[in-house]
Amino acid sequence: MLGAVFAAVVSIALQLIVGRLHITPGTYVPQALMALASTVIVVVLFALLAYRRGVRWRPWLKIVGVWTALSALATLMIALPLQGTRYYLYGASVDNPFRLQFMERMTASPGLADMNYFGMPTYYPAGWFWLGGHFANVVHLEGWAAYKPYSITWLAITAVVAFTLWSLVTRRSLALLATVATIFAGFISQGIEEPYSWPSAAWLPPIAVLTWTLLRKRERVRFWPLALIGGYLGFAAATYTLYFFFGVLVVVVLAVVVGVRERTFAPLVRRVAVIAAVSAPLALVTWGPFLLAGGLGKTNTAAHHLPANSTSFPTPFVPGSVFGVLCLAGLVWLLLRARRDAIAAALLVLTGVGYLWFVLSTLALAAHTTLLSFRVVIPLDVTFAVAGVFAAVAFLRWLPRKVPTPALVVSCAAAVALAQISVSDGVRDALAQAEADSYPTGVNPSGQHDPNEDRGWAGQLITTINQLSGRPPTDEIVLSANGYLLSYQPYWGFQHTSAQYANPLADYNQRNDEIRYWATSSSPQELLARLAANPHTPPNVFVLRNHDSTLLMGVVVDVFPRTPDIRVDDVTFDPKLFDSPEFVRRVVGPFTVIVRR
Repeated sequence: MLGAVFAAVVSIALQLIVGRLHITPGTYVPQALMALASTVIVVVLFALLAYRRGVRWRPWLKIVGVWTALSALATLMIALPLQGTRYYLYGASVDNPFRLQFMERMTASPGLADMNYFGMPTYYPAGWFWLGGHFANVVHLEGWAAYKPYSITWLAITAVVAFTLWSLVTRRSLALLATVATIFAGFISQGIEEPYSWPSAAWLPPIAVLTWTLLRKRERVRFWPLALIGGYLGFAAATYTLYFFFGVLVVVVLAVVVGVRERTFAPLVRRVAVIAAVSAPLALVTWGPFLLAGGLGKTNTAAHHLPANSTSFPTPFVPGSVFGVLCLAGLVWLLLRARRDAIAAALLVLTGVGYLWFVLSTLALAAHTTLLSFRVVIPLDVTFAVAGVFAAVAFLRWLPRKVPTPALVVSCAAAVALAQISVSDGVRDALAQAEADSYPTGVNPSGQHDPNEDRGWAGQLITTINQLSGRPPTDEIVLSANGYLLSYQPYWGFQHTSAQYANPLADYNQRNDEIRYWATSSSPQELLARLAANPHTPPNVFVLRNHDSTLLMGVVVDVFPRTPDIRVDDVTFDPKLFDSPEFVRRVVGPFTVIVRR
């Protein structure tokens, strides 16, 4: 906990410094500064590791130094390239509209409310976003604006906690190298694009090693390390469901493998029971309300997604890059050392479970769903990268005494190359999008306005809604295909703009049918009657697209397993349906805002 707080303080301080640079967007200056900063940190770390025996450090000073270096590396590698924009990676595009919407909701709601639907318990775990909402309130930022600094801060926290976890199962020098490899793997595998899932992915390898070590002990095991594993699973359940189930499967498989090897199961059952007893209450904090509301039996489309990287097994160990060579060395080390080394054995089991998850995800297609196997690529990449570090260390020990110094220089150079590749290759497109997307004001970080971009009208639409309504944003239920409105204001949405992110309790398909039904009304009176009769709380704000003499509302239909897995159907409203004293409307660019009085 102390390390996490320290990392957060260091990260925020560095972000404040970077924010004062005011470098014009569209230049390579931030990347140059990032390369310099990461190189200096990596070289200093390798130098200290190489000559640590000749320098006497107080234990607490060593820890503080490592925490500072890891926090700075994780922060500067992304804060410097993003210094010209207020957005995090991918700006307000791809899946970020829902993430910004969740931040806005948690900024305005003290409890764990659904990101979109009024009066509904959340389906997606809200733990990370709930903390983010409080962070936004403390620093006096809107949710969308707080998402970037909050996300970067979590990258630093993840690194320091990963070092602490690795320190429980190996020497601190190796723990430091493993953590540096974890940071680089997070960038290259694009794990940091989801800062709320990245901690669970980054911490799973050391947790797997700790689990293996505890399950194999013949003597009595203390409560706190088992509670730590349970706490990790509870954290995963509160932040990213898939890694919770994947982590549970890893723990179960580790227990089975140990039981088969040791030919004893009674102690294993007791220890796994302790882990479950700790994790279950933490998981129910976020999942309890959804389960009590009957969500378990509802149709779920969240896993209706089959991108290209879910259709083939991940092979990060293919030579052709520094990272590929590192992962290949890791694979060889795992296979050669698994019988004699506890770390290698645990990581090999974790790797096997990862590939098993891919097999199960493919078989799940028979049930018209998937297990979103592409998300397991991230912990696999981390595992191979860390194993590659252990392989490199073992290789250095095997060399003659005069060779390690030049070998260490080569290893340091490889680490510097990884730091630069991590940003230039791993998140290049995400950085470009963050610098191109418009803010709620309608202009992007370069001061440009694109009238053909829906998010560019968000600010004017929000102002219009607030003027015509006079109600606080949390009292508005908006019907619109322009999801960016809900990314920048805590409006409720009558319908989510993505079927995969919709709460199963919301009856997504039924709401689509209701929208189509409203559009067939023959008069304003009939429309109002149908709005009043529908089983869900109706919208009091409509933001529809102007099209010739009609108003369009796009409804999203799940067509999984087709690619793309959604289809957008245009529903046409006759403008005369809103010719009633109950409605007030105003045209804003390509949209018409209609507010019910």
